[in-house]
Amino acid sequence: MTEDFNWDLEADVVVLGSGGAAMTAAISARDFGAGDVVILEKSGMVGGTTAMSGGMLWIPNNPYQQAAGIEDTDDDIVAYLDALAPGQLDPETLGAFMESGPEMIRYFTDRTPVRFHAYADFPDYQPYMPGAKPDGGRSLDNEAFCFEELGKWATRVNPTKMAYPVRGSLMEAINGTLDEATLAEREKHDYRGLGQALAGSLFKAVLDRGIPVEFEKRARKLVKDGDRVIGVVAEDADGRDFRVRARRGVVIATGGFEWNETLVKTFLRGPLTGPVSVPENEGDGLLMAIEAGAQLGNMQHAFWQQSVLEFKPQHRDAKPNYLLGSDERARPGAILVNRAGKRFVNEAANYNAMGKALHAFDAGTHSYANLPYWLIIDQRYRDKYPLFNAMPTSPLPSFVMQAETLDELAAKAGIDAEGLKATVARFNEMVRKGHDDDFNRGDNTYDNFYMWGDAAFDPPYRTLGVIDQGPYYAVKMESGALGTSGGPKTNGDAQVLDWNGNPIPGLYAAGNAMAAVLGEAYGGAGGTLGPGMTFGYIAGRHLGTHMPNH
Repeated sequence: MTEDFNWDLEADVVVLGSGGAAMTAAISARDFGAGDVVILEKSGMVGGTTAMSGGMLWIPNNPYQQAAGIEDTDDDIVAYLDALAPGQLDPETLGAFMESGPEMIRYFTDRTPVRFHAYADFPDYQPYMPGAKPDGGRSLDNEAFCFEELGKWATRVNPTKMAYPVRGSLMEAINGTLDEATLAEREKHDYRGLGQALAGSLFKAVLDRGIPVEFEKRARKLVKDGDRVIGVVAEDADGRDFRVRARRGVVIATGGFEWNETLVKTFLRGPLTGPVSVPENEGDGLLMAIEAGAQLGNMQHAFWQQSVLEFKPQHRDAKPNYLLGSDERARPGAILVNRAGKRFVNEAANYNAMGKALHAFDAGTHSYANLPYWLIIDQRYRDKYPLFNAMPTSPLPSFVMQAETLDELAAKAGIDAEGLKATVARFNEMVRKGHDDDFNRGDNTYDNFYMWGDAAFDPPYRTLGVIDQGPYYAVKMESGALGTSGGPKTNGDAQVLDWNGNPIPGLYAAGNAMAAVLGEAYGGAGGTLGPGMTFGYIAGRHLGTHMPNH
């Protein structure tokens, strides 16, 4: 078949997508022995959702954790993840993650511009679970990266989701450790932190290796010769076919399917109304894998996140833009309520676990009890803290409702007024007594981590504060997601499996395009990028060291 097919391009390895997992796969494939590697990118930008994210990686027992003297054991890691995703962990893929994650970090530190450091006190997201690290150690932060090193390619990296550029690492930004002179120098030379640093430094490694990125090439169909995947048919900006032969294999790293309404309604456990990822994540890789006979896994789950709809489209193709909603709800003087005006969750809990609370179903009304839901704050909060993309001195965003009384606010938002007033009164009473008796907000290290609440206060007041100074404000929130976590199942070498459990020759997957190796578990900060980049590394390593049998 290969002799009869009219190929536009040939390479040893073809990587679909250009996020963290994809670029990691391309780099490792090239370094481990693949001669020619090419990246096909659907949009005109690289970086995917990685570039828009906080850029952290959750890698248990990583080298920086070890250097900081924070001990970890395989038993603790497995106990923690099994508690978060009981019965969902595959020993082979979990073992591959635990073994190759630290190896990937060492390799990229030694061979690429990517630079990490331990965020040693960033707690695991469920610090009360067996095997957790309640005082941190498993999450890695990125050093800031100078975008001048990318030259003309700097404009090809997806923009951040943050309201303003962060010129340092997350640690530097949160702790305020950059002096004015250093900050000015970094601004002058376009240093960027968080996901921008990770995507930018990975892209530099791609450019250093001469790996071409074919922009505006949307992969549509895998080409097979018998059982083996030998290439891909993509669609260019003009709708024409662009056929690429893959002599060794294809890596699907196209992200999740959170922007595909049909797939979302078909597979997810509950509503997803506000994705915060790049809008190119429409399940292209999933659809190709299904057609190729891939076994699927973890399809009901996503990496949940709270978000809010910004009333002006900013994305390509005029798709709506959703803002992250992680910090606002955890600060003193903020609560979340449903349409009955009732609190339903610990507002300082991690975003992935909180997303599941939004899918509580009320059989009596045959509706989701906690959708829609609203963030409620008062003027004291507004005067002190940022509110999504607005500083206290900035104009009020158009999506924020304001009223002099809770009665008026409830009427504007469509919330039960009596329920809201009763909830605020009870919450204030509990705050003054020093404990959230309803949801135990502020009782663990994650709730009181200084990044989420107000570090000026001691626990539990780092996250607890009364709501009693009008005017009052409400923001309608969305059931959002960083990405979906279901897709083709893989083995420990990142090879996609068929429904008989056998590898489909020439087909690999990594990142949010694959069935998440940790199931529904989200271990800590970087819980998507850590496993995603690890399996990108594994896929590239296997493709570079294993020649196909033709």
